[in-house]
Amino acid sequence: MDNLFSHIMKTERCEMIMRKNKLAVVGATGLVGKTILKILEEKKLPIEEYVFFASSKSAGKKLSFLEKEYIVQELTPTSFDNTFSYAIFSAGSIIAKDYAPIAASKGCVVIDNSSAFRMSTNVPLVVPEVNPEEIKHHQGIIANPNCSTIQAVVALKPLDTKYSLKRIIYSTYQAVSGAGHKGVVDLENGIKHNSSYGYELQKFPIPIFNNCLPHIDVFLENGYTKEEEKMINETRKILKKPQLAITATTVRVPVLNSHSESINVEFEKDFELSELEEILRRSPGIIVKDNINFEVYPTALDANEHDEVFVGRIRRDFSVPFGVNLWVVADNLRKGAASNAVQILEKLINY
Repeated sequence: MDNLFSHIMKTERCEMIMRKNKLAVVGATGLVGKTILKILEEKKLPIEEYVFFASSKSAGKKLSFLEKEYIVQELTPTSFDNTFSYAIFSAGSIIAKDYAPIAASKGCVVIDNSSAFRMSTNVPLVVPEVNPEEIKHHQGIIANPNCSTIQAVVALKPLDTKYSLKRIIYSTYQAVSGAGHKGVVDLENGIKHNSSYGYELQKFPIPIFNNCLPHIDVFLENGYTKEEEKMINETRKILKKPQLAITATTVRVPVLNSHSESINVEFEKDFELSELEEILRRSPGIIVKDNINFEVYPTALDANEHDEVFVGRIRRDFSVPFGVNLWVVADNLRKGAASNAVQILEKLINY
């Protein structure tokens, strides 16, 4: 079976080399879509042709990319008839469910940023610093995890490898950019009016200006929100610990960009705090910023426009035998979405 899989992968690689590397970006005009384009410009990957898709409402718009002008095309069921090597989808679950399987059926490898396929057993859920080996097991679709999950598992994976996670308590402080353009507009209108009133809310049920909302995505019957459930289930899948004890409270805060998380962890094994900090410092994609003597710790401003995950306020939790508290911050548009997708694309190209 392994030899058969190896043969299939080699055949796919040969076919990919023979044909032009062609990338589609679906949802190119949204907040994450624009960030994907920005990162692609920075990376300068060996892609020979780019095509940008969006809804009929955005079709016809002009985008400047790599010193060329592109016309955004409307996404239709026949969009992938002209064979693409890869596609990055950032257009929501409904679009992904309808169009990603079509693209995959045409030989295109889809990296999807929505929640549509994250918990599907045959779809890898990938953070390149954590489980890059899962990429090669794709069957045409690879899922990008939720933004708040990505930054958490980047910090937790190396600690799990050394000390074995027993329980996680997530408390998040998530920026309005995670809610899309309308979420940003709600906060900007509040700032403009210096008030929570006097303007129509575009996204949130309650004003976000000068406020915190313990409500991200819809409420479920069990009292949790869908965002909280995503963090719990995705962490278990990525770390391959289906029974791991996890609870979460996710909160929207009046910050434009970059999510912050308080993560309380209990391990199966004891640890030396200095060793734990050194493990984090040596791990890929992490910047440790932690010196309370000089009031040094990560903030949303530190993480903004960066692809690394920042970790600080590292301290032992004395309420349990083997516990630690972490403060974890990352740019949710970049590492939490766009950068992670482009990193997956890099890995695919290099396989």
